[in-house]
Amino acid sequence: MEVALRRFYFHLSAGTEIALDEEGTELPDLSAAKGEAVLAARELLADAIKSGDPDVPEILVIADEAGRPLANVPLATVLPRSFRLPLP
Repeated sequence: MEVALRRFYFHLSAGTEIALDEEGTELPDLSAAKGEAVLAARELLADAIKSGDPDVPEILVIADEAGRPLANVPLATVLPRSFRLPLP
């Protein structure tokens, strides 16, 4: 049985700035897109830590092909609990 794939876009949000994902990724559903977003967030944070870059996006926004936001993954949520700051 063939699974229908949908294209999801992973935009990076930092303050009022948004970096759009122009290519997107084909995945079976939103649950898979959320899993992909968590992996991408971990990779972004790891790269920023390794390079010493203090400017890291705050949120990874998952959008559909029409550009509608479907879910947000705050990058801070992928940090180990002991490294998370309390939310305001």
